[in-house]
Amino acid sequence: MAADTETGNDMTQPAPMVLVSPAMGIGSRYYRLLVEAFEARGWSARALPRRGFEQGDRPASRGNDWSYADEIQVMAEAVTAARTEAPQRPVIILGHSLGAQLAVGHQLGHVPADGVVTVGGALPYHRHYPLGGLPLVIQAGAVVPLLTTLFGHLPRPAFGGPGARTLMREWARMALTGRTPFPAPEPVRSPSLLVALEGDRLAPPMSVEAFAAALFDPSAVTLWQYRHADVPPGGSNDHIAWARNAGPVIDRIATWWATADRRTDEILAGD
Repeated sequence: MAADTETGNDMTQPAPMVLVSPAMGIGSRYYRLLVEAFEARGWSARALPRRGFEQGDRPASRGNDWSYADEIQVMAEAVTAARTEAPQRPVIILGHSLGAQLAVGHQLGHVPADGVVTVGGALPYHRHYPLGGLPLVIQAGAVVPLLTTLFGHLPRPAFGGPGARTLMREWARMALTGRTPFPAPEPVRSPSLLVALEGDRLAPPMSVEAFAAALFDPSAVTLWQYRHADVPPGGSNDHIAWARNAGPVIDRIATWWATADRRTDEILAGD
């Protein structure tokens, strides 16, 4: 059974609880190996549900709709539950792609988690993509509004399908305008690690850097690129497949957290 303390310089520090927020269109079961890898390190982890994509869930339809705010509320309840279950444990949100955007919305609208990690998270504004993001403009400006009007949701095989009408329209407006679907009056100040994936067409470097610049306090954020050269045999740094063999990412998170945790302790001691 995994130990309850971080295996670092300070053995008295409780290991974090990592709440994994899935990417768009992916259920929590996809992250089983990622959760197991965290637990093998001695941390606790669990994958949050992605509404409409869990076993037994009703998929999105004209009569079954939800928004970014609804998904963020699920995250807020999970953070509260984790703190109630183990008050001494730091809580880290690991947001993957869409989950990264939801993590920011949570940190700015609710009692924040102790730390944030994003993987493949970006501000999907079309101007941050090659060629002006023309495919993104077509998807957000034509495909999403047309199909959600016709069907009451975004059907497969469209990107994100079967996607909830409101959430997909909110995503589309963000892609066209660069404005988040949630209030962002100030930057995220929690310790934050933003992981970019080399060669990621869904979250290219400019979009990840814009995500960091627009929504995170520079003093709190660390950027790291998971390069092709860092990928272990049998692994991947693909936008989705990285989570199936995530050793290098977990190593980087552990190193970052050891430093971020000490810095937080120093700040609190100074208070």
